[in-house]
Amino acid sequence: MDRYLQSAIEEAREGLKEGGIPIGSVIVHNGKIIGRGHNRRVQQGSAIMHAEMDALENAGRLPASVYRDCILYTTLSPCAMCAGAVILYGIKHVVIGENKNFSGEEQLLAAKGVEIDAGFYPG
Repeated sequence: MDRYLQSAIEEAREGLKEGGIPIGSVIVHNGKIIGRGHNRRVQQGSAIMHAEMDALENAGRLPASVYRDCILYTTLSPCAMCAGAVILYGIKHVVIGENKNFSGEEQLLAAKGVEIDAGFYPG
């Protein structure tokens, strides 16, 4: 399995250990993880802290040129909110671990020119 997807899975496990929803994500730029996160909706009582949003938050405020060269790895297909963030930040490639139980907004991402690799492990 891809080491970055494995890192996203480790984030999902961390979320589960915290009593949250086990979904994880990492953002990779030039072979280096620059942001990692997991779903913290339960832990923080948040309506928006999905794994992808947490990873973006943890990456910090970066130039748009950095995000355009990033790959987002996520354990579950991105929802509309997270897909919107991918589009907003200009991330051009998303790797999805599981998309059979929840297919998310992959069609929207593809329509916006985002490369998608999906379905690497069974849910």
